[in-house]
Amino acid sequence: MKKQYLLISLSFLLIVIAFIYISDCNQNVDLIKPSVFINVSYGKDPLQKYDIYLPENRSSEKTKVIVFIHGGGWTNGDKDNTDKMVLFLRKQHPNHAIVSTNYRLANPNSPIKPAFPNQFLDIGFVIDHIESQKEVYQILPEFGLIGSSAGSHLALMYDYVYDTGNRVKMVCSIVGPTDLTDSRYEDNPKFNLYSKTLIDYNKYPKNTNHLEAVSPLFQVSPTSSPTILFYGKQDDIVPLSNGKKLSNALTSASVNNKFIVFDGGHGDYWSDNFKNQLTEFVKIYLPILK
Repeated sequence: MKKQYLLISLSFLLIVIAFIYISDCNQNVDLIKPSVFINVSYGKDPLQKYDIYLPENRSSEKTKVIVFIHGGGWTNGDKDNTDKMVLFLRKQHPNHAIVSTNYRLANPNSPIKPAFPNQFLDIGFVIDHIESQKEVYQILPEFGLIGSSAGSHLALMYDYVYDTGNRVKMVCSIVGPTDLTDSRYEDNPKFNLYSKTLIDYNKYPKNTNHLEAVSPLFQVSPTSSPTILFYGKQDDIVPLSNGKKLSNALTSASVNNKFIVFDGGHGDYWSDNFKNQLTEFVKIYLPILK
């Protein structure tokens, strides 16, 4: 009788322990709530900051990262003005971590602060910092880069040249310059003067064709990530041909790409077609595995 009583008591105790363990595990899962970190520093410069929006129930095994890079002609712009895009990305991709980042802006006036390669390197510094915090953020360090205008140029250049570790899995260029040797730019005296202050010539080898060196079109290789391109028919800032030439180069290198032309100028890309095409591209090339 005593043995039977002890067995019943032991069984009951094991059930209680199991219940407590399961409850504790459930509480740990519940602790992974959505989190937002604003103005995270990834360097010493005041502009080297990013915001990161972390989804609920994230984990280091599945939660990939979308990074949005603002435009502004390499000299202006701020992540604080990207709310519309951030909200869209968070809504369409609720299981991804979403990042909006700043970078060191160029100053074409005295004292001159060049854009290239500083801004390309900043994209890498952002990715490095996020990866270093992967256990804190509970994310998987695989990235998609989305840029607007000058931000697209930085996204393309980082992926095509600097991402030697293949951490970037897809790139989106929204009206981004891809060929700075294009006659639209070269025939503009202001651009020629401007370009001389954008590039830090000391950071490139002697006899470098600098405009080609900072143009994504001339950096395409079979290791370039799948790329989606949005360009406007009436864009008077970035020629439609910039998008078409890059698409052709990617196709020649056997890189998956999609080239979408929209009616309108430089800032007229926002539409249901844009949102649907971008959303589908992210789902294909930066999927969240369950």
